[in-house]
Amino acid sequence: MATDDQLLVVIDPLARRTDGEAVRIAKDVLSAGAASTKVCLPEGPEEFMRALVRRGSRRPVVVGDDRALLRTVAVLHRRRELAACALSLVPVGSALGLARSLGVPTDAVTAARAALDGVERRLDLLVDESDGVVLGTLRIPVLPGTAPPGPEEATGPEADGRVESGRGTGPDTYADRGSGQGGVSADGHPSWLRAWPQSLVRTLSTRPHRPIRMSRPLRPSRIRVAAGGGAGPSRLRVEVDGVTLVDLDQPVEGVSITPGTDGGADVEIRPVSVGAEASPLHATGHRVTVSGADFRYGADSLVTGPVRTRTWTVREGAWGLTLPG
Repeated sequence: MATDDQLLVVIDPLARRTDGEAVRIAKDVLSAGAASTKVCLPEGPEEFMRALVRRGSRRPVVVGDDRALLRTVAVLHRRRELAACALSLVPVGSALGLARSLGVPTDAVTAARAALDGVERRLDLLVDESDGVVLGTLRIPVLPGTAPPGPEEATGPEADGRVESGRGTGPDTYADRGSGQGGVSADGHPSWLRAWPQSLVRTLSTRPHRPIRMSRPLRPSRIRVAAGGGAGPSRLRVEVDGVTLVDLDQPVEGVSITPGTDGGADVEIRPVSVGAEASPLHATGHRVTVSGADFRYGADSLVTGPVRTRTWTVREGAWGLTLPG
C-alpha cells in the first residue's frame, strides 16, 4: 500500500560508491510508493546537513550505512528537531551491525518498503556532555580490529560540519582516498608513487653515513600505555546514578553501556578474574560516568577518544525509527 508521505531521500556518497545498484533499486521503490519524493545526493558533510535542515515537511529517508544513520541523528539532535522527526533507513554499505541490531532489514527492497509502510518505533538515546550521541552498544576498551580514529574522523559535532580532536568516523569520509596526491597516472597509480623510487635512491646516495649514537639507554618506566587501548586490563571508575560500581583499584576487562527501551541504560562491567572467574557486574541507570586514565571507546562503528572522563545520559524515546510492522 502506497504511503501519502512526502519523502526526502538522502543518499550517502559512500553508499553510491559501495553498491550503486542497491541505491538505484531503493530509489525506484521509494519513488514509486510515495506521493512525492525529493532525492538529494550530497557530496560532503555540509551538503548532507543542509539537505536535512531544508527538508521542510518531508520525512527523511537515509540510504547508507550505520555511520550515515548516526550522522543524521546527530544533526537533528543538535538542532533539537529529533523528537518530531521519524527517520527511515535503507542500509547500503559494509557497516550494518547497528542497523541489524535495531531491526532494520538489510535488503534494499524490503527496507525501502518498510520506509513506506512501516511503523515508527521510539528509541532511547545516549547523549554525552559534549552533545555527542550513541545509538547502540558502547564498549570500553575498543573491540579488537576496530580502526583507530583518524584526523578526519568525528562524532557529534562532526555531523554538522565541526570536528573535535580525537573524534572519528574512520573509513567513512567524503574524500576519494583513491585519488592520492598529484593526480593518477595512466596505469592507475598515483603519479607521486612512480617517482618515489628514483627520488629515494638519489636521497640515500647523497646523504653521508652517520652512525647512530645513544646518549643513554632507554628506560622502560618512561613507556606509557593508555587505558582502554585493548592491550590489557583498564583501571576505570564507573558510576551509575552517582553510585560507584567499580573504582580505579579494580582492573576491568571491559565495560559496555547499552541504551534500553524504558529510559535506562544497561551497564555491564567485567572485572579481571583472579583465580576463580569473576562474575560480571550489571546495573541499570539513567546517568553513567566513566573516568580514569586516557581511554577510547567504540560505538556505532566509530572510535572516540582518548578522553579522561565521559558522562552519558539516557534520553527516553528521543528518536523514532520506521521499522517493518
